[in-house]
Amino acid sequence: MFDKLQSDYLRFLELEAALLDPALTSDVSRLTAMAKERSALAKVALPYGRYLELGKQIHEAEALCAAEPDFEMRAYAEAELESLRTRHNEQGETLRDLIYDKQAGVDRPGLIVEIRAGAGGDEAALFARDLREMYQRFADQMRWTFEPLDMVTTELGGYREVSFSITGEGAFRYLQFESGGHRVQRVPVTETQGRIHTSAATVAILPEPEEVEIVIRTEDLQIDVMRAGGPGGQHQNKTESGVRITHLPSGIVVNCRDERSQHKNKAKAMRILRSRLYDQVEEKARSERAEARRTLIGSGDRSQRIRTYNFPQNRVTDHRIGLTMHNLDRVMQGELAPLTTALIDHDRREQLGEV
Repeated sequence: MFDKLQSDYLRFLELEAALLDPALTSDVSRLTAMAKERSALAKVALPYGRYLELGKQIHEAEALCAAEPDFEMRAYAEAELESLRTRHNEQGETLRDLIYDKQAGVDRPGLIVEIRAGAGGDEAALFARDLREMYQRFADQMRWTFEPLDMVTTELGGYREVSFSITGEGAFRYLQFESGGHRVQRVPVTETQGRIHTSAATVAILPEPEEVEIVIRTEDLQIDVMRAGGPGGQHQNKTESGVRITHLPSGIVVNCRDERSQHKNKAKAMRILRSRLYDQVEEKARSERAEARRTLIGSGDRSQRIRTYNFPQNRVTDHRIGLTMHNLDRVMQGELAPLTTALIDHDRREQLGEV
């Protein structure tokens, strides 16, 4: 890990020196390329430079402590040395986080979440609604932007399927491991005998790529319009504002009916399509990464049951890392950070060879 850091740091210093050369201003294309490379390296190179400087200061402080004959001065120097070691360790952790984010590709600001009701009928659809509300509350707590994209509702107010985007600093990092099967155990509102039922919903977390990352050709699309229906009232029921886009090469079909404007629904459908296509490209890399590690965390496997929400016992269990917490009521109110942070920490230690 630090060998790569060292080589990137040396290259960063080389670029820093080269960019100071006045002769470079005459070669605009080369200047632009070098400035872009320097900017990309700076995110890790600058913290690594601080890490190296602290290491140098520690070495000097150790020599001073060993050579200092005065007891009081040596005690002062040892206290300073301890402070430097603490800062050095903290900087090392910061570097590990930066390297992890870069390797895992989680430094994206946005994602699209798709939730579909699974086994369990109306109760599964109500659980899909509860999951959607849980993620929206979490987004609100984290000061992220939550934007509805599409939904198919049921008579009881649940969702057969629902999609939305979340955008903000760290959003994908915190939610990257939510993909998979979510199981709920509780007494449904439709149950008259008070029996506990088990239902399920699936969640898909799709990183939202830049347009330049996924090029979609117009001739590869079949676009159909339809009456939107849903909660939009008479306007949606009377106008063909809903949009269905079929990507012919992949067979991916995306529907968007949430907006009253056909133009807005088409734009949202294209965002979802672009994310699904990008997810297909990334799936191979995720699978290869998961195969080389001890668990399937981060594999994005939709069929994997990842979490159980047991309402009678106020218990939530993440099966991938064996984590059980008895605060389901707070989790459903959006307090997801303890779960997501534990998953990130486990994945980080795996990826950096610490597990």
